[in-house]
Amino acid sequence: MPVVREHAPLVGRTDHDLADLREFASANQTDSQGKHRPVLQFRNGQIYARNYVGILETRSGTVFEILPKLHLGATEDDAKTRQVFLRMLRTYRGMPVQLPPTRIAALRRFNMLEVFVRLFLNDLVSLTQRGLARHYERAEDNLGHLRGRILFPQHIRHNAANATRFYVSFDEFTANRPVNRLIHTTIHNLYRRSTDPTNRQLLHQLRISFAEVPQSSQPKVDWQRHRLDRSMRHYQTVMDWIGLFLFNHGLATFAGKHVNQALLFPMEEVFEDFLVDSFRRYQKSYPVATQGPRESFARINGRTAFQMKPDIALLQSGKVRFIVDAKWKEIDGGSEDPKHGISQEDIYQIYAYGRRYGCTTVALVYPRTPKFDEPLRYEFQDRVHGQPLTLLGVPFDVEHPKRSVEAILRQLDP
Repeated sequence: MPVVREHAPLVGRTDHDLADLREFASANQTDSQGKHRPVLQFRNGQIYARNYVGILETRSGTVFEILPKLHLGATEDDAKTRQVFLRMLRTYRGMPVQLPPTRIAALRRFNMLEVFVRLFLNDLVSLTQRGLARHYERAEDNLGHLRGRILFPQHIRHNAANATRFYVSFDEFTANRPVNRLIHTTIHNLYRRSTDPTNRQLLHQLRISFAEVPQSSQPKVDWQRHRLDRSMRHYQTVMDWIGLFLFNHGLATFAGKHVNQALLFPMEEVFEDFLVDSFRRYQKSYPVATQGPRESFARINGRTAFQMKPDIALLQSGKVRFIVDAKWKEIDGGSEDPKHGISQEDIYQIYAYGRRYGCTTVALVYPRTPKFDEPLRYEFQDRVHGQPLTLLGVPFDVEHPKRSVEAILRQLDP
């Protein structure tokens, strides 16, 4: 399986793969809010990854694994990168399934598709050990023995010349229900895509376990019809995986049918959620509010306009003390340019936050890289307000979040 990093070209592909990826890139240049946020970029005859990481499978079956660029050491080790990313993914709001922390290290040498398949299979094996959910379903058949009740019009029509058979209606206790059909369909889909021997062996065994259940002929209809009652709570995690594998639930919806599957995660949101979780987990000095508290920046005819919702607000006595904004971008702390790669748009936004919420210090948090491992401090040149406002540009080491949170707090409140 080809493995690439953010912003690197997708190599090792066929002409068919290139055509699929090019069409997929063209169809997915904006996000759900209409912002220019391309999933892939086509330039100079090559397809480049962007800030979406995960698994991308072309229609010909080539699976690309796109890993984030985390700068974890002198060399980019895929297994280590995958392990740290999976830890980050545990906090991602769009991940429909909770990733067990005890298994992440053991699975880090698998590509992400095989990791997800193995976790799904572990949950599915546990489900089958408890038994498949069954229900009574009305059936009709022309049998050689009497069962249920005879349907006389059909019996006469089919058996007028055959006294040894009975056309009957009966209730059958069967596992043929929407949830099990969806699971069986997913097992077959993954068996075609998985290459890990252990995963394939488990998938084969599970195909046998579900042999009495047909695959779903209308997965979307079965998904809408499926219900989990109290006796089926052990199905919940498995059905979350089904939603992910069959319908991409929890993930961005991509346009076009140029790929078989795209399990892609936007690193901007993954980083933001990881930062929020880290501030809640590794410090207790300030309560953490996310996407708020919401304030408007202006009013028009008595109505509020331009609503503001900062990524992270650190509170004190119920009021906002510090605003922290996550930015999944690489900046250069050693550059001769005093901007160091910080965008003017981000400066305007964080300045507006600071002034509207009455802060004295605000922070833009970027991933730590070899070119950015020391904080930057700016003083806004604001002659309108008497209270000064300081901007911090601070690095965050995703491998050591506790250490990073403590360092940021020392900079915010020295």
